[in-house]
Amino acid sequence: MTIKDMIKPNILATPPSGIRKYFDLINEMKDAISLGIGEPDFETPWTIREEGIYSLEKGKTFYSSNAGFIELRQEIARFMARKYNLEYDPSTEILVTVGGSEAIDITLRTFAGPGDEVIVPEPSFVAYKGCTMFCGATPVPLELKAEYEFRIQPEQILSCITEKTRAIILAYPNNPTGAIMEYEDYAKIVEVLRDKDIIVISDELYSELNYKGKHVSIAQFPEMKEKTIVINGFSKAFAMTGWRIGFACGHADAMEQMKKIHQYAIMCSPTTAQFAAIEALRNGEPEVRKMVDEYNRRRRVMVDGFNRIGLKCFEPYGAFYCFPDIRSTGLSSDEFCERLLMEEKVLTVPGNAFGACGEGFVRATYATSLENIREALTRIARFVERVRA
Repeated sequence: MTIKDMIKPNILATPPSGIRKYFDLINEMKDAISLGIGEPDFETPWTIREEGIYSLEKGKTFYSSNAGFIELRQEIARFMARKYNLEYDPSTEILVTVGGSEAIDITLRTFAGPGDEVIVPEPSFVAYKGCTMFCGATPVPLELKAEYEFRIQPEQILSCITEKTRAIILAYPNNPTGAIMEYEDYAKIVEVLRDKDIIVISDELYSELNYKGKHVSIAQFPEMKEKTIVINGFSKAFAMTGWRIGFACGHADAMEQMKKIHQYAIMCSPTTAQFAAIEALRNGEPEVRKMVDEYNRRRRVMVDGFNRIGLKCFEPYGAFYCFPDIRSTGLSSDEFCERLLMEEKVLTVPGNAFGACGEGFVRATYATSLENIREALTRIARFVERVRA
């Protein structure tokens, strides 16, 4: 028996991320423009960095409680109440995690296992399917459609539910499409889920990056709050990707069990990042608004640019991604991205990396400068014209 024979089958069956190979290629290129990496191009605002530095200078490098510093949990509770009208007890209903990714992982491990099914709307963040498979459960794809602006339709959920369904993942604003769900959209979903014994995992990491009104959470519906785990964090809104700090909010019974996994696997989130996160919530929102305003300017340029090129792009009202339709070129998503990168040195990500139904689309991020966006669009237009000739 080889070492590979000893690895659990569900781990072997989980494919690696379809994104990484493109990042490896671009690292070897000069004068390349990346529209691929889903991370803010802004530095973490200075006052937030300063608080992290100050905590180190003062020797504040010891463990926090497993759930995170109570001061941070209190600030998170105020943030959730102030921004989304959601009340959570900081003592029992909030858990600070190592980024939103850990929160996704431990939520799935708490509620799903072998023989269970988890509904995963796609295209979606690559970790959902992987983490579901790691805990032995089966991901059930729900195909989001461009004709509905990639919003979930209630009849789609009904068609996916079986007696094995334990959870459904909702991720809005959405990565990779930039789609949002509004109050009326969720109201229809609630009618389907209200009487079902199904946990809702609501990944709201891009909640502050909304360009059409105010972010809505399904947990705001009273009948859904108790069985919804809200996941959020600091990576996107506060430009804190490398700090690895996120959180989960939910019923005390759920948080207590999720904390067990966090306790044994992690102990606690990095304390330097926790001190920085406290400052972010107390004083960082003006900087967030500046970043959102800049993203919005870039968003308009990119959406208009793709549509002028003839790559139909619905208007994304959240996150910092566009998801143009490239089927008119006659190329697959992989062919389009590989050729564009090799011929014009522009990195995009194939839509099928986010689920099979993403085929025929590519993801492009506007978390880069306007100068880069305009130059990338010029190169993409040249490439598309050559392909269609």
